[in-house]
Amino acid sequence: MIILFWVSALLITYTYIGYPLVLWALTRIRSQDVRKKRVYPSVSIIIAARNEADKIRQKIENTLTIKYPPDQLEVIVASDASGDGTDDIINEYAPHGVKLVRGRERKGKEHVQGLAVAEAKGEILIFTDAASILERDTVERLVENFADPTVGAVSTEDVLVDVRGNPTAEGLYVQYEMWVRRLESRFYSLVGLSGSCFAIRRELAINWFPSLASDFMMALQAIRRGYRSVADLSARVKFPAVVSAHHEFPRKSRTFLRGIRVLMANLDLLNPFRYSRFAFQLASHKLLRFLAPFLILSILATTAVLMGEQPFRALFWVQIGFYGLGLASGGVTALQRNRVIQIANYFTMVQWAMLVAWVKYARGDQQIAWEPSKRPGNIAPDPGSAH
Repeated sequence: MIILFWVSALLITYTYIGYPLVLWALTRIRSQDVRKKRVYPSVSIIIAARNEADKIRQKIENTLTIKYPPDQLEVIVASDASGDGTDDIINEYAPHGVKLVRGRERKGKEHVQGLAVAEAKGEILIFTDAASILERDTVERLVENFADPTVGAVSTEDVLVDVRGNPTAEGLYVQYEMWVRRLESRFYSLVGLSGSCFAIRRELAINWFPSLASDFMMALQAIRRGYRSVADLSARVKFPAVVSAHHEFPRKSRTFLRGIRVLMANLDLLNPFRYSRFAFQLASHKLLRFLAPFLILSILATTAVLMGEQPFRALFWVQIGFYGLGLASGGVTALQRNRVIQIANYFTMVQWAMLVAWVKYARGDQQIAWEPSKRPGNIAPDPGSAH
């Protein structure tokens, strides 16, 4: 029991703290910088939408203000059989060159992205969603990374706030993820791309996977094609936090299930003899993250068994208090104002959602259908984003 406790405790600590610190130390010794250059290849922006009537107008207006040569830029909105008037709004912008690609049946985000890829003419494909607002120079910032021949995919720097512009527990988690991505980018390659906005070379989309999460799968495709994926701190995307944890839980569970399916379909990339640095990153960032709830349960169970002696008794009650507070505070708005309680609530929700995802994976659930997060309809645009 003691050995199991220490193995589990060390692994969970390494997963969330040790791995980024190892990357930080290694990049202090040697970092792999991106050789950027201002270039203007043809670009296709692909916006995935599913019943986004409350957001799609602002998204299109924002996209049309993007700073990029108009003759080198096309905008495609991929509608996953939307039935709330989203498609009608998109068609209003046809005179401005916005193209609608509609899935006749609801088959998921990646399916309609694939339909849009087949129509796209750009050398660089940029995937984004209806809730994300790009800064005017985001496309230029993304594209200049492709002047480096080692780069196959680029991810944005995500900024998540509530309706008042304040950080949330989800926002703090996003900040942590952005920090890890920056370290991974400097070390070698990102393990996954930002679902809100990422760019790839067109050749990575030749073999499209309509049932596997594109933001994760395209990072793996880049490695298979001899490229790496990088993060660009200057390419910023802003999007609002989810309306409530009640809406966030099912989305997280779906996201984790999709990620588990991608990982299990690409286990060969964990071979350190063939993929060396990336295998280390994939195991540290994704495999151990997906196993985190089992490690947490192991720590909880072993400390319960070892309660007869210290410090295990104290550790057991600390865990009970932390997770109990996280669960109990989910529906109490007043408690959510406390930063520590926010973190406890979000961390507990994430681990529970991951555990549910594993149960669904074991049952054979596919989870191809896609429902965007319930986020506020509009957020304030950045200065200079208006026409």
